[in-house]
Amino acid sequence: MTIEPAFVMELPVGSVGIHDLTVGTPADDAPVVLAVHGITANGLSWRKVADEVDRRHGSGAVRFLAPDLRGRAASAAAGGPYGLHTHVADLATIASIFGAQPVLVGHSMGAFIAGLALATHPGRFAGAVLVDGGLAFPTPPGLDIDAALKAVIGPAMDRLSMRFASPAAYVEFWSEHPAIGPALRGPAGDAVRAYLEHDLVPAEDGRWRSSCLIDAVRADGADVLADAETHGAVARAVRQGSDIEFIWAHRGLLDESQGLYDKDRLAALEVPAEVAVQDVDANHYTVILEDPGVTAIADAIDRRLDAGATVSEG
Repeated sequence: MTIEPAFVMELPVGSVGIHDLTVGTPADDAPVVLAVHGITANGLSWRKVADEVDRRHGSGAVRFLAPDLRGRAASAAAGGPYGLHTHVADLATIASIFGAQPVLVGHSMGAFIAGLALATHPGRFAGAVLVDGGLAFPTPPGLDIDAALKAVIGPAMDRLSMRFASPAAYVEFWSEHPAIGPALRGPAGDAVRAYLEHDLVPAEDGRWRSSCLIDAVRADGADVLADAETHGAVARAVRQGSDIEFIWAHRGLLDESQGLYDKDRLAALEVPAEVAVQDVDANHYTVILEDPGVTAIADAIDRRLDAGATVSEG
């Protein structure tokens, strides 16, 4: 069920697929948004945000690119090493290929990647919008990465070893998920279904399985949970002059009332004053799939695009 990406970045082993979610044909000089997905997601998770950007700016006015990160979907065959630093290098290469200074928007793990990209490549990107991720909590000593990942992402991690009789059975699995199921049955249902089905590949026994490689998920999860450079990236990027906005969802990965962040947790993290912070009445998934999250993200993207246009005109 994997959808062929619009562009392919060849690697020594395999390739990275890049979805062009732009509606219409973008001009050569159109500003670029480069969207980075979560740990077991894929680029098609950004469809509703891309549609909202198009609705505001007009067909082809903004190019919206969303790669499948290494080890997922159309990039499942991409070789390692995995880890967030590798994804950052891929984003920098994509920016160079398209000759742009993209606005980065990252969700969950993708927000950590976006923050690290800003810190690693000052001036390469026109700021970032970090969505329910990117600000790290202290790492407890002796952390068990697999146990921590399972505790945090739950069913998303479980499904990597599961087999499904059909794509419909896979969608049914997700329909029972308390955070994603309602979105599947809501106005964004078609986009959510396409994003979920893009994760599916044939299994050896004739059934279907997730495309996500467990080695990639473990390596990436280790960086999210315990990499010092990743944890300090936002503060470092701000010191270097990067423009960052942070959006957090009220509810968690299972639609529970306690989200990954709240005002007390953010206060304890001592978020740099230069980072604009706003909260959204959504859960960790619907913040990028439905309103009001989609609107808040598009607003934040627009602020980065407007700032880039002002610099260009100056």
